[in-house]
Amino acid sequence: MKAKEIQELIDYISNSGLAEVKIKTDEFELSIKKYAESSAPRTVEVAAQAPAPAPTPAPAAAPASAPAPAEAPSNLVEIKSPMIGTFYLTSSPDADPFVAVGDSVKAGETVCIIEAMKLFNEIESEISGKIVKILVSNSTPVEYDQPLFLVDPAG
Repeated sequence: MKAKEIQELIDYISNSGLAEVKIKTDEFELSIKKYAESSAPRTVEVAAQAPAPAPTPAPAAAPASAPAPAEAPSNLVEIKSPMIGTFYLTSSPDADPFVAVGDSVKAGETVCIIEAMKLFNEIESEISGKIVKILVSNSTPVEYDQPLFLVDPAG
């Protein structure tokens, strides 16, 4: 990542509800944390091909919007966010939602949009089934790998 891209990511995080973001690739590892106090400095760590990830302190509190894995019944499958950004159930404010609780979805069908850095990304279901629960409110920030929907594959 270039310095400008890192700065844009920091600015995006500071304007969102996210408290911490970690990005790891073969070339680098990036960890950005937002502190509760506005006078606290931002932390940005970049390591080139770290052989083993360094232990990081656990955040003080888990995000309220991310449910614990134990909450989902074993027969339900989660559709998770592939990126950080803002979650939208509709393509525009006056449009119908892509899916609602009780709707059947097919693999490859668009279930929501996630806006990341002014790009709108259609998120497709990886499984077929019935939407049992929508875990995120419309127009709210989501984190990477955060569960968005619960789907009953038997439905």
